[in-house]
Amino acid sequence: MRSVEKPVAGPGELLVRVAAAGICGSDRHMYKGEYPTAIPVTLGHEFSGIVEEIGDGVTRFTGGELVTVDPNIACGTCPACTRARPNLCERLTAIGVTRDGGFAEYVAVPHAQAFVLPADLDPVHGAFSEPLACCIHAIDKAGIRPGDSVAILGGGVIGLLMVQLARLAGAGEIILITRQQSRRQTALRLGATHAFDPASPDTIASVREVTKGGADVVIECAGVSDTLQSGLKMARRGGAFVLFGVTPAGVEVPVLPFDLLVNEVDIRPAYLNPFTHSRAAAMVASGALELDALVTRTIGLEEVAEVVGNAPLPGEIKVIVRP
Repeated sequence: MRSVEKPVAGPGELLVRVAAAGICGSDRHMYKGEYPTAIPVTLGHEFSGIVEEIGDGVTRFTGGELVTVDPNIACGTCPACTRARPNLCERLTAIGVTRDGGFAEYVAVPHAQAFVLPADLDPVHGAFSEPLACCIHAIDKAGIRPGDSVAILGGGVIGLLMVQLARLAGAGEIILITRQQSRRQTALRLGATHAFDPASPDTIASVREVTKGGADVVIECAGVSDTLQSGLKMARRGGAFVLFGVTPAGVEVPVLPFDLLVNEVDIRPAYLNPFTHSRAAAMVASGALELDALVTRTIGLEEVAEVVGNAPLPGEIKVIVRP
C-alpha cells in the first residue's frame, strides 16, 4: 500500500469516493500474472461509492449519488462493438485491470460507466453489482426455462449467486457442487435443492440420477480443468454447458469430441457483462437477492495485498474492502 496524489475528475469523468469493493478470484489471477493487466495498476473492479467531483461535460450527475461502476470500457467502433458484442471489443479497457481501480480511497471513472443506486442502499450490496452483471450474462446464455434442472460447479460467491438466479428463473432442480461443506449448506439455504461434494466418486452419477439422465443446464463457475471435464458429463443429451469460470491463460483441458457430437452438448462461453450492469444494479436495489450471507469478512486497504496474494481461507466466500 502506498500514498498517491488524489485523482481528479477529467472531462467526462466522475471522482468516486470508494465505499466498498469486493475481492474477486480474478484479482488473484491478475496478481499471479495469470490474467493480463497493466503494470503497475491499482486492482479492484467490483466497487460502489459516492460521487464527489464531476468533470467537464457531465450533466447527468449532481454529486453525492451512490453509484456502482461497470469496469469494462468498450471502444464502440470495432467490429465486435458494432455487432453489439462489447465484451469482445478489440480495444477493451477495464477499471481495475488496465486503469486504476477500486482498491483505493478514490477512483476516477468515465461517467457513462456509473449507475445510480438508491441513496439508502448498503454500499456493500452495491459492490455486488459487477459480479452479478457477469452472472446475469451467463444466465442469459444458459436459457433456463421454468422446471429445468441446473447443475452449478463451484461454491464461491459466483456459484452462490448463480443458485439464486437459477431459482428466480424457475429452475426445478438446482444442484451445487463444491468441496466445502459450509458452502454446500449456504447453497441449500439460498435455494439449491441438492448440494454434492465433487470429491465423492459418485457425484456425476448422483447428478444424473437426480436429473433423470443429466442436467438441462450445467454452469461451470470454478475455472478448474477437473470441473470442466466432469461438468460436461453431467449435462443431458442436448443440454447446455455454460463455461463461466476463469482458468489461467494457457491451460488446456482434454475433451472427447465424439461424445460432444453424439450428445449435442451445447457449449456456451459467457464472458464479462455486455449490457447487463444496469440490470444487475436494479436487481441489487430490488432486494431480490440474499447478499449478506455471502460476505464473510470485511477488511481495510492495508490487508488487501495479503488477501489477494493468498488462496481464500476455508469457508470464505466474499471479502469486502472498506477503505
